[in-house]
Amino acid sequence: MKLAIVHDWFVSVGGAEKVLAKMLDIYPEADVFSVVDFFDDDTRQKLIKGKLSNTTFIQRFPFAKKMYRSYLPFMPLAVEQLDLSSYDLVISSSHAVAKGVITSPNQLHICYCHSPIRYAWDLQEQYLRESGLQSGLKSLLARIMLFKIRGWDYRTSNGVDFFISNSDYIGKRIWKIYRRKSHTIYPNVAVDEFDLISKKDDFYFTASRLVPYKKIDLIVRAFSNMPDKKLVVIGDGPQLEKVKAAASPNVTIMGYQSFDILKDYMQRARAFVFAAEEDFGIIPVEAQACGTPVIAFGKGGTLETVLNGKTGVFFEEQTENSIINAVMEFENNFVFEPSFIRQHAEKFSADIFKEKFREFVQAKYSEFELGKGRYHE
Repeated sequence: MKLAIVHDWFVSVGGAEKVLAKMLDIYPEADVFSVVDFFDDDTRQKLIKGKLSNTTFIQRFPFAKKMYRSYLPFMPLAVEQLDLSSYDLVISSSHAVAKGVITSPNQLHICYCHSPIRYAWDLQEQYLRESGLQSGLKSLLARIMLFKIRGWDYRTSNGVDFFISNSDYIGKRIWKIYRRKSHTIYPNVAVDEFDLISKKDDFYFTASRLVPYKKIDLIVRAFSNMPDKKLVVIGDGPQLEKVKAAASPNVTIMGYQSFDILKDYMQRARAFVFAAEEDFGIIPVEAQACGTPVIAFGKGGTLETVLNGKTGVFFEEQTENSIINAVMEFENNFVFEPSFIRQHAEKFSADIFKEKFREFVQAKYSEFELGKGRYHE
């Protein structure tokens, strides 16, 4: 079996890249393809086993390392130029365009879908708002571009033989947008890198890249209205100054910190606070790996990773009052067992991901080789 793995792009390290790294643990012989690849040597060795990925013509565009997202209109054409004709099995790791590669009826294409293109579908208005493109000529051009991307994205979903979703929540989006069934395999979380600490200190904790949809400023404002409760925030990003401006003396903004420092605070925190609507949400699982309960917005992937009343507490709205009420409920009505919280987090380990992913791919490829009827779902 000759295997190709296609990823959207290699620029920074996030959850999708960590999933791809585990795919390569399973299939170290696979060739790697992407729209662009700007990993440094250390990152390349750590995540993709030192492999040089086969890239598209966008790799040679001016300022592509910083402006690669601006070249989205060219990406459908670019990814379709990747020559995968010599491979038996193609696995795409896609949250944008990777699933759009061209394959033949003699090839099996399995897509691990982190999400359909968020900013082209149901998050279009949020994307335009945050980019300052709500009106005017630039807004019109952006809307036309996204309209064309949607048509291409839907059409190329038919070239995928089987979809794997990273959560049931994303499975619903796949069905809504593509009208395709999917099989959920949760992404790998490095639970072994976190230690169970049963004794907690008297502070709350949150960590994230400081971008609008993470709602860190909302968490800070909520705790600024609870001056008797301490909050520690780790993270950097374009909203850093906005977050600092919302902070009262009981809120400590630490900015970017090393993993060791982040882990130390996460392990000792009374609870981890999470206000984003995520597709899956790795960091709440990391917190639970420390035996730390989670106070989370009850929508999206956290509904699948946090057990309400057992490993955390949900709040229903992304508002200050809703967070405040959840903190009060957390303190007054629940007693959490750190060892149980840790055991729950272990269900999302890298070993379980690799086992389930290998089994799914092997089963579908065996069916495909035997030519057993209709293999396309």
